[in-house]
Amino acid sequence: MNKNQITPAVPAQDSQDMDDLRIVEYLNLSTLPEPLQRMLSQAATPAERDMLLMATLTATSACLPNLYFRYGMTGKRYYANLQCFILAAAASGKGIANQALEMIQPVEAIYPTLIPGDSTFPAFFKRLYENGGRGYVHESEGSVITDIWKSQAATYNSILRKAAEHETVSHNRVKEMQLIPCPQLSVLLTGTFSQYHHLVPNIENGYFSRLLPLIVRDPQPFDSRYVEAAAPAEPVSRQVGQQLAALCTRLYCQPAQEWSLTPQQKSRLAAHLSTEYDALIRILGDNFHSAVVRMAVQIERIAMILTAMRVSESHSDAINEILQCSDQDYEAAEMIGEKLILHAAVAYKMIEGEKTELVPQVETSCQKQMLYERLKGEYEHQELLTEAKVQGISRATAQRWNEKWLTEGKICRLQRGMYRKIS
Repeated sequence: MNKNQITPAVPAQDSQDMDDLRIVEYLNLSTLPEPLQRMLSQAATPAERDMLLMATLTATSACLPNLYFRYGMTGKRYYANLQCFILAAAASGKGIANQALEMIQPVEAIYPTLIPGDSTFPAFFKRLYENGGRGYVHESEGSVITDIWKSQAATYNSILRKAAEHETVSHNRVKEMQLIPCPQLSVLLTGTFSQYHHLVPNIENGYFSRLLPLIVRDPQPFDSRYVEAAAPAEPVSRQVGQQLAALCTRLYCQPAQEWSLTPQQKSRLAAHLSTEYDALIRILGDNFHSAVVRMAVQIERIAMILTAMRVSESHSDAINEILQCSDQDYEAAEMIGEKLILHAAVAYKMIEGEKTELVPQVETSCQKQMLYERLKGEYEHQELLTEAKVQGISRATAQRWNEKWLTEGKICRLQRGMYRKIS
């Protein structure tokens, strides 16, 4: 499978302002693990492919026991578990994420990990405790979460935040204190911004930098599949799930295995985070720094998941082959992380109240003025492009508008790549 085999569902001009937030379109599909390629083949639109990508990675992250990497000066162990919230408007195709739930059913039949989101906190904690600290929450309706959790939002926020770092969580029952020393919890939620905002009420909340948001802002065209009836003999998701179940069994039968990036990949990751996102921090402020720092862990998690999915294609009983990341899996993980940090920037601005609509209907002239107003009095070319990305404006469009501002006398060029706004 390769990128050319997937036909875009919307014309290029309709998606131009969203292409910087796309993820799958920037990946070389032919180099992705075969199980992931098969999962993505079920999606018909760019938005569906991005949603199914994150859903598949998150669900898979719950099925990789005894696989970890070390991070930071202390060498702390991190496991594969991702937590992701897909933010999209109603009828935007969020249901495609349920293919990931279908995928892990063969694993669930052998190693139960599913925890209903529609659970009181005591029931939620009890299930996680009985599962040995391992669990997967999959809820395609964010209202289920907000309705049941609204009275204990702070408590849930705390356990999810700690679980993201594998920190000990506890629950003080009447008869005893129960501890989960190293929770390994994966979470996939889909819903609207208001439902996301219930879990992440403000930027200072520590869950903001740990919960990966995927923003779907473009309108979903009508899909003729809704009125067609066609069912394969065996769903693709189930086939992939059987491969995943076999890998999960092999991992359970092995002692804990340490996976790692190569020294060159670690150097590249450090350089990538320190340069690529510097402009975002300058624009959004110091509060966004935690999201950038923690993205390093998320990128390593994604790379480890891709490596494990690739090994699930083989039938060898040995797990030694997954102990180091390949360059193609690192490159894919880095690209996914680069895009996710932009989605986090959009979520950041939504929480700050600058944008509450997931499908903004903004006239081009309004977008142009909004971009101009968001720029500082003096700005660099890279800051222009970064702010444009955050607003979902393509690089070419931002550069074209900048040149027009020069000719209109709204800005002047101080030096190459540096501009000043003229009041």
